[in-house]
Amino acid sequence: MKKLFILATILFLSNCKDKDTTASNENIGSKEITLEEIWNGTFSPDGMNALNSMNGDFYSLLNYDKDTKETTVDKYSYQTLEKVETIVNSKNLQDLDGFSSYSFNADETKLILGTNFKKIFRRSFKGTFYAYDIASKKLSLIGEDIQEPIFSPDNKKIAYAKNNDLFIKDFANNSLIQVTKDGKKNSIINGVTDWVYEEEFGFVRAFEWSKDSKSLAFLRFDESEVPTFSMDIVGTGNYPTQQVLKYPKAGEKNADVALHMFTISNKRTKKIALGNYEYIPRIKWSNDANILVATTLNRHQNDLKLHKVNATNGSTTLLLNETDKAYVDIHDNLTFLADNSFIWTSEKDGFNHIYHYDFYGKLINQVTKGKWEVTNYYGFNKDKKTIYYQSVENGSINRGIYSIDLDGNNKKLLSKKEGTNYAAFSTNLNYFINTYSSAKTPPIYSLYTAEGEMLKVIKENHKLQKDLLDYKMSPKEFSTIEINGNELNMWMIKPVDFDENKKYPLLMFQYSGPGSQQVANKWNASNDYWHNMLAQKGMIVACVDGRGTGFKGSDFKKSTYLNLVKYETEDQIAAAKKLAERSYIDKNNIGIWGWSFGGHMSTNSLLKGNDIFTTAIAVAPVTSWRFYDTVYTERFLRTPQENPAGYDENSPINYADKLEGNYLLVHGTGDDNVHVQNSYRMINALIKANKQFDMFIVPYRTHGIYKGKNMRLNLYTKMTNFLEAHLLNNK
Repeated sequence: MKKLFILATILFLSNCKDKDTTASNENIGSKEITLEEIWNGTFSPDGMNALNSMNGDFYSLLNYDKDTKETTVDKYSYQTLEKVETIVNSKNLQDLDGFSSYSFNADETKLILGTNFKKIFRRSFKGTFYAYDIASKKLSLIGEDIQEPIFSPDNKKIAYAKNNDLFIKDFANNSLIQVTKDGKKNSIINGVTDWVYEEEFGFVRAFEWSKDSKSLAFLRFDESEVPTFSMDIVGTGNYPTQQVLKYPKAGEKNADVALHMFTISNKRTKKIALGNYEYIPRIKWSNDANILVATTLNRHQNDLKLHKVNATNGSTTLLLNETDKAYVDIHDNLTFLADNSFIWTSEKDGFNHIYHYDFYGKLINQVTKGKWEVTNYYGFNKDKKTIYYQSVENGSINRGIYSIDLDGNNKKLLSKKEGTNYAAFSTNLNYFINTYSSAKTPPIYSLYTAEGEMLKVIKENHKLQKDLLDYKMSPKEFSTIEINGNELNMWMIKPVDFDENKKYPLLMFQYSGPGSQQVANKWNASNDYWHNMLAQKGMIVACVDGRGTGFKGSDFKKSTYLNLVKYETEDQIAAAKKLAERSYIDKNNIGIWGWSFGGHMSTNSLLKGNDIFTTAIAVAPVTSWRFYDTVYTERFLRTPQENPAGYDENSPINYADKLEGNYLLVHGTGDDNVHVQNSYRMINALIKANKQFDMFIVPYRTHGIYKGKNMRLNLYTKMTNFLEAHLLNNK
């Protein structure tokens, strides 16, 4: 389940217990934020194109010239940030007018250029791809409507998926090898993932070349027995069409997934036995060209194993076994060093930290320690024996960039400012481009050395910051609030002309999903401007990250295990009641809203908290976890067969009769993630209970409800009008 909202505009205040601090109202302008401005890009900060780190101290960017209509891949120096050369220009490609993606081979002598993309699901797409030789400037077609093409390490071949089968194009002899031949829609998938793996394990390409280019490891999904879900697509013709996909809902049959190894020399495939497992969420070759490491998980997702697989004979040995009383998260931080010892991150001491193991699975040392979380692993510099990472060491709402020796000594903070810092390191880890923002500061892009010396500011957003001075922007007041025995992070936005002797309606916003965070010290997203607009109209808006959210340790995050949404809902209700005790909060006008998991939460809060909440908006909500997918739901609840109460006692379709307030339900009928079935069942439950409510069902829109002219503008106008009618004008 995707976290849809990234919140910012936060003023940091550490260790402040149930106390808020009002920021200065100096330099507040007179202009009011409008919905049109929010959704036409008026407040969008300038950014950098996504850069691709290259060999040496270089990076590349995909650039498009609006005037000449030319697309280029350009090479830049990290040291100077100046363009070194143009690697390819679309004007020089005889059979290709333009391209919208590129990727290098290992030695950066060739490129794969992509165009004509057709979206499949959230991360997957198919397109037309070409191979481009930089020296000869020769362009050759790889294939049309193919997926995930990638060069072999020896640069002689490209593997790709098409129509659920795997292929290898051999440039040495201009031949095509069909690795699999049993691919079939909604039945057998080779080399790319099924829907639930793509959504919940976060990857699409399920094949990997060995380091010597002699073997291709891949996953095969047999989803023939997975139940089918279908959606009517209205379209523009006289008759609708149907989107049909295999979607394993909680407790239902998953695809049978198996690891296979294809040997190039004899063109033979063998199935690899990995013991008992439900999922294979990762495969990765070690530095030994003959050893693949495959990750397996049981269905409860609390028993993770790393298996060493011998590509020659298919034998396996156990490398690492990690268990948890709740669940083990999947990540991409497995990194093999030159001696095949490896870096791994784990929550096994209660917080997410970096560990170093040898190639027999023996722990060498725990690299990072403390009651804080590592939030990103960037890499290991073998020459300096130094690890680079991001963490919340300077407060759970902040992110800093650090270096530390492999033995755990000489830790150093590399980022200079408190707030949110993200690093994009050069391949050799000598430089990084830091993206910094905070509550007060829009994104700043700066070049740093790996030792933390800031060399140059690349791009700032002074104009945006200056333009915002003309608006009635209220700063977020950041604090903590004691709820149910926990210090919870919170922010609050008040009207710029706030008068503590008046009473204001309160709107609470949250997402609340496991491991998520909405209270974070970073720059504005679109919803922050909307919340400011609502504050201009006379509301107070607040957000509380309750139990189950992230970056405060494993126990806090996993406290909701087997009772998903129960404690999260209790925290929102308790927070609303505590905030209602403040003299300036109108306790008779308190609303809550959220999207996806947050929509489920806002629905639950309105129903179970009908003595405090009067209004709620739920966008694309889950209304019964029985309707959501296996991987996500069972990670936190186990199966409905094992834990029926955990599913049903917190599913609002089972207590729709508790509705006492104003309820707006929004959903897109083309949502392949949280199916509109959730809202349809909620509607029927409310009708059965004879409850009045509002709804906004949007044809063919997916989970984000954004496609089409004025879609977001129309939706947020609807939600604004609803809140004005039931919170502002209901005094």
